[in-house]
Amino acid sequence: MTVDGQLLKPATAGEAEWVASQRRWTYGRSRFFLSAVPLLYLIYVIVAVHQNSRGAGAVIGYAVLAVFAACMLLLPVALRLETSARRFWTWYAVLAVLFLAELPFARAAAFLFCFYLAIISAARLGVRSWPYVAVMALAALVVPVAISPWHVSLADSIDDFTPLAIPVAAVITGAVLQVLRGNIALAEARAEVARLAAENERIRIARDLHDLLGHSLTTITVKAGLARRLGAAEPARAVAQIAEVEELCRQALTEVRAAVSGYRDVTLAGELARGRELLRAAGVAADLPTATDAVDPAYQELLGWAVREGLTNVVRHSRAGTCAVRLSHCGVEITDDGVGAAAPAGNGLSGLRERVVAAGGSVEAGPVQPSGWRLQVSLAGERAT
Repeated sequence: MTVDGQLLKPATAGEAEWVASQRRWTYGRSRFFLSAVPLLYLIYVIVAVHQNSRGAGAVIGYAVLAVFAACMLLLPVALRLETSARRFWTWYAVLAVLFLAELPFARAAAFLFCFYLAIISAARLGVRSWPYVAVMALAALVVPVAISPWHVSLADSIDDFTPLAIPVAAVITGAVLQVLRGNIALAEARAEVARLAAENERIRIARDLHDLLGHSLTTITVKAGLARRLGAAEPARAVAQIAEVEELCRQALTEVRAAVSGYRDVTLAGELARGRELLRAAGVAADLPTATDAVDPAYQELLGWAVREGLTNVVRHSRAGTCAVRLSHCGVEITDDGVGAAAPAGNGLSGLRERVVAAGGSVEAGPVQPSGWRLQVSLAGERAT
């Protein structure tokens, strides 16, 4: 199904079945069936032409009726609701002229043409079609009485169902189209929700993989480099470092699988322990807290991500000698004494900022004087104690 020229993908199997049915009725042969069934109503006009016209007049009456029926049958192809106003009114004027041309031959029965004109008006204009519908219904009631050769009394005109059928057809058409538009809007909304859910999941996986692999690969690189340097002088320590690299690889694989499946366990205490080992392997003096009791439990996972990203960046970029982490009730501050050069935010810092902002917090990152770098994450500062 398309809306505003864009293909909407069904969100569920039930919706797919509904969309398929709409296509069958709207674009298949069924559309001609839907247009042909109401034309059976024109039998009354055929009878009226037979009763009121003879010879050439009857031939003309039947011809006008046939042209009108053909126009109505081709209406779903020639005219759609999204067509231009000029094209709509041109087609509408043609049908109106055919109605007027049929009046001398079918007389009062020709007002059955207004039944179809009312349907078209309601389909195109909605509530704004009521003046046209009202005029046609009133004309169907009054004109047959006003033209005396037609021999129609006011009582007979009131008993005729045409003046009533015109507004009823318009109301039913408007109601059906309103339901159809609501269904299309619902399908559009469901498709958009599905698209956004898929996009959010893609962003989550990309962000988690960056955070997880960035930290793990940085640690593996540092330990592998240390093992290489220790290889000749201290082979036992080098083997120990290689064993830790193997364990880190296994752990990274587990974390990647957890991130992709949506189940990951990031804790502040765990990230501080990993960070202490990472800084030690990189030769950076670590000043990290040994407990996380002071931090609000609701913020510990998010602050764990912050510690992971901050310490990974210290090892990667800072060339620092020392690094310190300070925890508060609802925040964390990470500082180092490295080069502290200003640089554009990478994917890791951008992903961290997205997480924090989504939780109602803020991230500040930048160089400090006389040298070094500072990363501060604050969450709901008004709750601090």
